[in-house]
Amino acid sequence: MKILVCALETSSNIHLKALKKELNDTVEFIGIFDKKLGNPNYDISDMAVMGFIDALKKLPFFLKLNNEMVELASQADKVLLMDSSGFNLPLAKKIKKKYPQKEIIYYILPQAWAWKKKRIPKIEQYCDILCSILPFEKNYYNKKEMIHYVGHPLLDEISYFKNKISNTNKVAFMPGSRKGEITKLMPLYKEIITQIDEEPILIIPPHFNDEYIKEVYGDISDFTISKETHKTLQEVDFAFICSGTATLEAALIGTPFVLNYIAKKLDYFIGNNLVKINFIGLANIFFEKMGKEPIHKEYVQENVTVENLLNEYKNLNREKFLENSKILREYLKHGSSKNVADILCKTTNQ
Repeated sequence: MKILVCALETSSNIHLKALKKELNDTVEFIGIFDKKLGNPNYDISDMAVMGFIDALKKLPFFLKLNNEMVELASQADKVLLMDSSGFNLPLAKKIKKKYPQKEIIYYILPQAWAWKKKRIPKIEQYCDILCSILPFEKNYYNKKEMIHYVGHPLLDEISYFKNKISNTNKVAFMPGSRKGEITKLMPLYKEIITQIDEEPILIIPPHFNDEYIKEVYGDISDFTISKETHKTLQEVDFAFICSGTATLEAALIGTPFVLNYIAKKLDYFIGNNLVKINFIGLANIFFEKMGKEPIHKEYVQENVTVENLLNEYKNLNREKFLENSKILREYLKHGSSKNVADILCKTTNQ
């Protein structure tokens, strides 16, 4: 079976890697994904964009790529779309129009529950099977028979969860994976490590080369460097984390942390007016859905200060955080890779 895959984000490819382990050797991926997972027609290395402005600059490239993916769909038995709704929804529409019998499966659904709920009828119209990784997501859809809660992929990928408070005297710093995020947060992190005694560990994405690291991070000689996110989060006592998947990883593992995020002013203004949610971190969003208080603090824009971050580092209730982490694991229950693999291999168009 040949599957057309569209996985533009680094996080999507991590989930795709776990999914591939559950598929047999007769399944072949084509399309857009990390070259480490096979022989993509397009590698993800040049796909990443940060914010609305960067996306606009790359619009002609993505329009051309979209059309090429529609043509490539003719070779596939099924289509697997992952996250990246700005690209994948128009792609689903074009594929469904040209190949109405082609089964389209969407895994890591667009966060239509957070913004643009009007997208939901379009998702239901253009796709055949919806694989949800959020327990509450089904409530927002009309065609509930289409949507399946498959579990959360991070529970496939995390191998160790804390059951007691650690005391290793190590602290992790995760300034994100995009250049704009890193350059805004690194000066603050460098100031913070002058005021703490613990060993500072800087987690860097594994695909960054030495030249790029030097250009973006500057002098990082005062940090211990790690390229293993889960292993490091399991080791440290606390973490300073830019918004993103890493915040949910830390929350599940049981590592206390504070979320800190500084966006471009225009991007933040646009996003703040479009997105109708009270929190940025997924763990906090989950806890709100459960009717509970947030599990961690969030500092954004001008509130991201050395003083605020250090205050949270010193005063966070670590016992309570660990108990909340256990609640979060139970809420999400299990991983999703096996369930999605079963859907890919067993579903057929009627």
